[in-house]
Amino acid sequence: MKYAWLTWSIIILIVWAIIYIRNKKLRIQMLRVSLWTMLFGLTEPLFVPEYWNPPTLFDLAEKTGFDIESLIFTFSVGGIGSVLYGLINRTGIEPLHPFERSNKRHKVHFYILLTPVVVFVLLAFFTNLNHIYCGIIAMFLGSLSTLFCRPDLNKKIWIGGVLFLILYFIFFEILNLMYPGYVEIVWNLKALSDIMILGIPVEELLWGFTFGMYWSSIYEHLLWYKVVQK
Repeated sequence: MKYAWLTWSIIILIVWAIIYIRNKKLRIQMLRVSLWTMLFGLTEPLFVPEYWNPPTLFDLAEKTGFDIESLIFTFSVGGIGSVLYGLINRTGIEPLHPFERSNKRHKVHFYILLTPVVVFVLLAFFTNLNHIYCGIIAMFLGSLSTLFCRPDLNKKIWIGGVLFLILYFIFFEILNLMYPGYVEIVWNLKALSDIMILGIPVEELLWGFTFGMYWSSIYEHLLWYKVVQK
């Protein structure tokens, strides 16, 4: 099981690569979002060992809290999460018209973008919540606040959450099939709800849904794009 986390991350990276190679028009978006998201892999010390404690290459997580696998994982899911809705629903993006950008609701654009960061920091440092819950709540509230500025992204946010949840569920079941018992060994279930759905901690599924919600619209919201039907 020493290489389970690495194997899982590489499987997701392969899916990312397939999407990237087969969809030329999505490459810039995928690469940009993946590189942004990869930075969140550096937050792994917040989750090890309080949330989980996976064996890693060179025992990096055990020694430092950081690991290479987290960078691969966050890079991969970031790009996939940002384009999954468009792939399934055959939509594209185009720049938001300057007139639309002048709407008064966009005056709080910058503050809305900061919402998940502020929520996570407040919960992480001023409550006793496990950091996975902080992340789930932060992404969920970040998604809802995005709807204030960008109600046009409503469908993309909710469906994007469901689509990524389904994909993440499949990824996780692959992990369970390849490494039976891995979850019980690696996840700190005593610090969590201990609710399992088909061998998957419910926290992972909540993370997958809220991640899909927020990341499905992050590119359009941050860089002023709108969704258009192809």
